[in-house]
Amino acid sequence: MDAEPGLSEQYRMASPWPVFVALGIPIAEVGILFGLFPLAVGGLLLFGGSVAGMATESGYARTPWRAMAVVSVPLFALGLAFLFTGLDLPDRGLAIVAAAVILVAAGAVGSLFSRGPEPAY
Repeated sequence: MDAEPGLSEQYRMASPWPVFVALGIPIAEVGILFGLFPLAVGGLLLFGGSVAGMATESGYARTPWRAMAVVSVPLFALGLAFLFTGLDLPDRGLAIVAAAVILVAAGAVGSLFSRGPEPAY
């Protein structure tokens, strides 16, 4: 009997993306909670890029570039909610909107310069 049934040498055993998602969320939360603009934007970029990578790796998206744009939509909506509601948190909303805009820009530039479904290295 096989010790590891169903596993093959051609498949990778573990994905690196969950670690980056797990790091991106608390970094973004600390930045948003304490009003630290660069930390909030960086954490959200790490989170959004990792989610796009996971979607591509699992087969839900053909390329990570469009997935980045899709991830930015809820971030943009959340940022606008922080900006235009009575919560009085405009700098935090601006950080979230900035991260969403950067994700859209990265997705657009990546899709323009990518040659196919695989990332161009």
